[in-house]
Amino acid sequence: MGWYNAANDLTFFKSLPKVELHRHLEGSVRVRTLKEIALEHNVPLPPQTGQLRPLVQIQSGDPLTSGNFLSKFQPLRQFYRSPEVITRVAREAVEDAVSDGIQYLELRFTPVALGRSQNFPLDSVMDWVIESTQEASRKYGITTRLIASVNRHESPELAKEVAGLAADRIDKGIVGLDMAGDEVKFPAQPFAGIFREAKQAGLFITLHAGEWSGAENVREAVEDLHADRIGHGVRVMDDPDVVAMVRERNIPFEVCITSNYQSGVVSTLEEHPFMNMLKAGLNVTLNTDDPEISGIILSDEYYMVCSVLKLSREALKDRIVAAAGAAFLPAAERRELVNSLRDTLLDIF
Repeated sequence: MGWYNAANDLTFFKSLPKVELHRHLEGSVRVRTLKEIALEHNVPLPPQTGQLRPLVQIQSGDPLTSGNFLSKFQPLRQFYRSPEVITRVAREAVEDAVSDGIQYLELRFTPVALGRSQNFPLDSVMDWVIESTQEASRKYGITTRLIASVNRHESPELAKEVAGLAADRIDKGIVGLDMAGDEVKFPAQPFAGIFREAKQAGLFITLHAGEWSGAENVREAVEDLHADRIGHGVRVMDDPDVVAMVRERNIPFEVCITSNYQSGVVSTLEEHPFMNMLKAGLNVTLNTDDPEISGIILSDEYYMVCSVLKLSREALKDRIVAAAGAAFLPAAERRELVNSLRDTLLDIF
């Protein structure tokens, strides 16, 4: 059917029903919200408030490196000054997903990042995010599930605490455990037992792996940490044996193309391995990662993958359905989501 021609505009992509599996709450906070929080809580800002955006969002001319990308998160931690702030940013993340046509959202959040500046108890932080996202989801008619995230550079003891609290809240909407952070400097192996126990407790597992380091990290995530999905994972293509393994196991990949470009994983958008992953038979899905930091929405990713990487409309439809099929839901709910999206998309394409 070819890739988009006359229909290749953002309005069309905004009209599509969507599934987002890889979106960080901390990377979704609106800049204008940060300015309002700063005024209310006396958060120190640059001399001119207009200079806040370059601190927390990728700008034209920024170095396209992991260091610069990750640096955007650091100023954010000082803004989480109250329970009301945390509930607000969680609510707004759901609102922004709804405005982009997302019907099913898995929002991952890092309790330690949200709670550290004010020493909020981690269980309280998790409950605030749960309550806020559930309320917003009911209001706007979106299905939202939560993934608790831990960082490689923080202690296994802290990760164990977060994992235990998340497992206690499975019946409240936390469905998974994630690990993010610098995979070059900090190995995953010290966390293997924690993730094994989390899976036994009923949590799904997704891990950032094969983003800034090689395919061996993808293998480790699947074989040693029992990952159900892989966050990013684009370096899997470095090793045909690992490609074969994840293809055989049908491991879904949460691919974030713009994020990979902005963080220096790929040199140009055209060089992104998304299409090669698809041709290799891998189960790839499209996601934003950190929409506010990247200055994008999921519709932008759909537009870009079709216009730059030449993904066909039929293949885009398949990737949306594939994302639904990879959702961290009970089997019956997952089938219902897949069937609903497939029917809606058949009417559009």
